[in-house]
Amino acid sequence: MPDFTQGAVIVTGGSRGIGASISVELARIGLHVACVSRSGELPYAGSLDADAQKRLAALRCDITDAASVATAFAQVPALFGKPIVGLVNNAGIHLQGPSASFPIADFERVMQTNASSVLLASQVAYPYLREAGSALIVNIGSFYDKLGVRGNTAYCASKAAVGAISRCLAVEWARDGIQVVNIAPGYIETDLNRGELNEGALQAFLKKRIPVGGPGQSDDIGHLAAMLFRLPGRFLTGETLYVDGGQGMAL
Repeated sequence: MPDFTQGAVIVTGGSRGIGASISVELARIGLHVACVSRSGELPYAGSLDADAQKRLAALRCDITDAASVATAFAQVPALFGKPIVGLVNNAGIHLQGPSASFPIADFERVMQTNASSVLLASQVAYPYLREAGSALIVNIGSFYDKLGVRGNTAYCASKAAVGAISRCLAVEWARDGIQVVNIAPGYIETDLNRGELNEGALQAFLKKRIPVGGPGQSDDIGHLAAMLFRLPGRFLTGETLYVDGGQGMAL
């Protein structure tokens, strides 16, 4: 059985929001975590003890630039003195607008940031993960991957692509000991969107529309990601795990 606590995990977009929660939870269970972001900032980790906080490090990186990704990832083994055993592809953006007039440049920007970067980061990480013998890639998709959402053609397409990339890498890289799992959140409250989600009309809509009664919390995704790194066995791969409070299946 793989013991991922003997290695390091890279989390893209790891300084804020869902990425920060994932980074903190991975450090809490004993992993060394490289939090990669444009800002190069550490996530808030006040809930961690001093030893766990030492397992977090921040690296500045443009996840859409191949040279930047290669440079950042190459620093991780020496940073911790540990092999890279995991990658969490979390970085992303959300741009929306009417499909009839949505700028193609914006569509391509969303696809590059949300989908192409997943393949790019996975390609750069691949030699390290293969060398580790047992490794895990966790991609952060969205339940929008199976929905038709007005004004969200780019975002829905990008997250559907993440699911497809996850399945293909899982099949291709299974013999290298690399598992790939796609987590697809629904509405998740973070420090980035808390005000918007708690605005009267949207709050009332989500309370009615989501079977569990409202949006999830970033810790819901952090806990699941951490669980995947602790899960014994290697038979779970290529799947999309929906974490949406039942919204995506509710009539």
